[in-house]
Amino acid sequence: MSTLSELSLAVEGGKRNDAKLITQTLLEQGLKPLEIVEQGLVPGMSSIGEKFKNNEVFVPEMLIAARAMKECMGILEPLLAAAGIKPKYTAVIGTVQGDLHDIGKNLVAMMLKGANFGIVDLGTNVTPDKFVAAAQEHQAQLICLSALLTTTMPAMKLTVQAVRDAGLTSAKIMVGGAPVTQDYADEIGADGYSQDAASAVDLALRLAETC
Repeated sequence: MSTLSELSLAVEGGKRNDAKLITQTLLEQGLKPLEIVEQGLVPGMSSIGEKFKNNEVFVPEMLIAARAMKECMGILEPLLAAAGIKPKYTAVIGTVQGDLHDIGKNLVAMMLKGANFGIVDLGTNVTPDKFVAAAQEHQAQLICLSALLTTTMPAMKLTVQAVRDAGLTSAKIMVGGAPVTQDYADEIGADGYSQDAASAVDLALRLAETC
């Protein structure tokens, strides 16, 4: 017998093989895929996220936890889709034009996925028009912009302006990355800023609920 708490601990500890095995066992025991996500995976990622915010763990630990969750979601997502269960929200995410860094962006994307967001990951070096087109196509509630270089931060401003010019008033824009600050987010008209991946999930949920 496996339990949801065991799954949470396996995800939190980044134990991919254990997490996958427990997920499969829970399914065989008759638990529903959504129950496994909400009561097993999400608590595990929430716990590691809190530790990250408190400086008890760091980016490597967060990444291996997120990868463990991703392995489990690979098992569960087809079952959720077959049952007609869709993510509650949709987020378009990418690193802005001119910037090829993706570790932070990938971490935020994986954590948002665990928080019941459908993720449209545009990758790196994403132009403003691509953000707009993806948000329109997928009717996204959230547009997440990442930048790691001060030289690419102006691309955030251009993207925010492009979203506004396109009339996407129902989509909230959040920004983040090492050089980005709350003051800069306010300056360019973004709806929110987060300094780390764990806080980004909390912010994303608050913003999406206002759409």
